[in-house]
Amino acid sequence: MYLALYRKWRPATFDDIYGQPHITETLKREVMSNKLSHAYIFTGSRGTGKTSCARVLAKAANCPHAVNGNPCNECEICRGIDNGTLTDVVEMDAASNNGVDEMRELRDKINFLPSIAKYRVYIIDEVHMLSTSAFNAFLKMLEEPPEHVIFILATTDIHKVLPTILSRCQRFDFRRISSADIKARLQYVAQNENITLTDRAAGLIANISDGGMRDALSILDRCAVISDKIDSEEVQKAAGVASSDNLFKMSGYIASGDFKSALLLVSELYAGYCDVYLLGTSLLDHFRNLMVTKSVNDCSDLIICSREDLERYKQRAAEFSMSKILECIEILSSFNSTVKTASNKRILLESALIKMCGVKDSLPSPQVKPAAETPAPVKTEEPKKEEPGPVSAEKPEEDEKEEKSEAPAETDNREIKVPPVETADYPEGPFSLWPEIKERLKSYDMALFAVLSETSAIYKNGKIVILTTNASLKEYIVSNNYASSLKNAIIDVTGKEMKAAISVTNAEIPKKEPEKEDETSPLGALISKINEFNG
Repeated sequence: MYLALYRKWRPATFDDIYGQPHITETLKREVMSNKLSHAYIFTGSRGTGKTSCARVLAKAANCPHAVNGNPCNECEICRGIDNGTLTDVVEMDAASNNGVDEMRELRDKINFLPSIAKYRVYIIDEVHMLSTSAFNAFLKMLEEPPEHVIFILATTDIHKVLPTILSRCQRFDFRRISSADIKARLQYVAQNENITLTDRAAGLIANISDGGMRDALSILDRCAVISDKIDSEEVQKAAGVASSDNLFKMSGYIASGDFKSALLLVSELYAGYCDVYLLGTSLLDHFRNLMVTKSVNDCSDLIICSREDLERYKQRAAEFSMSKILECIEILSSFNSTVKTASNKRILLESALIKMCGVKDSLPSPQVKPAAETPAPVKTEEPKKEEPGPVSAEKPEEDEKEEKSEAPAETDNREIKVPPVETADYPEGPFSLWPEIKERLKSYDMALFAVLSETSAIYKNGKIVILTTNASLKEYIVSNNYASSLKNAIIDVTGKEMKAAISVTNAEIPKKEPEKEDETSPLGALISKINEFNG
């Protein structure tokens, strides 16, 4: 039966464990000095060697022929631990044995002496999955353990383990394995397996594995099934990631703001083999490398890539400002935190790319000038006696010359600058859509809705003239910068951008009288009775 590479090349001694010298050297000295603890806890991310180190420690503690703290791997005990036939070393999965009954059964078994080994070793993987009652039952065993028992606990979530458990164990934190160590291990394994692995492919696998040796060997295993000669293209197909060429293309499109080409590239990769989440992760790593290249002169030790790609990073980084790189990193970080639970990952990636390309809203933002800087456009006409009611906000063009010399120091109308796209075609006179615009303001700003609730409006000379008897209304709107909310409400109702102005008039704005209830109706009769009682 074929044996997976990560199992076939599992470390057999402390010296085979890559990237954890601070742990392996300490454990070797404990074995050599015969100062083993009764309980250990190994914590770290997946694939960093926790369980493998636990097995090596179990062999070294029981091996009668240990050399410099390492097991010999030749004696009966070492071979029995490797093939799982030695009953004195027990591996448990706390995810499936997390109840109090399993811990009570374990408590009964630890009292038995080992059969042929020196210690009975219990390796409990994913120990954070134990229930609270199971933890409490296990705690009693850690407080008063038999002299012939060693517990080795392993977990990826150390914060879920009870502090009372942690205080009774020697804790070892496994670090993420560096890309250089993973790359060296992959090349060693490939050489012994008669696999041709290019330097660029090994570096790509090391970056994808994210510090996990097991993940790196699994990717190498998948690639080896496809071909004995593994290059970066084979790795990209097997792992579902974008090539460095595509990443540089994407960053080039972002630098130039060419969002159309960026979306076409996403469509091409999505239709092929590329996973959207991995593409986002690869882009995040790509911009991290650009950030490092931009900020550090000699970054060869900080970026794992070929010399050719390092030069490409330097050239691409010159096209970005540091603030733009940091902005892209922030956008991609937000994308990666939400994409796992999204129903359509592609849409999230496309929206992130559009943001990074700097695509802004096609509608320009309104520019509201302060009151002191706003010139008085025209003088407001007085209402005619024969036609009481609100008057127009502007004078006709033929009267401008006459009114120019008589313009007062202060004006009664102030224009709200809303840049027009196209002129709306409405009849001049009362503006029938004004009540709907006021109602729409509720979704933008309730304060502005309340201020404008008693106003009316007319349409004149291509603009909406808001009529009010409140002389301070125009100052309120301009000083509080409510023009943007008013502009959005007008666009929602009319579908166009339109100018608006405030006109103060002495005429009273007509209010809608509340409808009276018919006294013959039940409600009207009840109101009449209430009025008689109050009268």
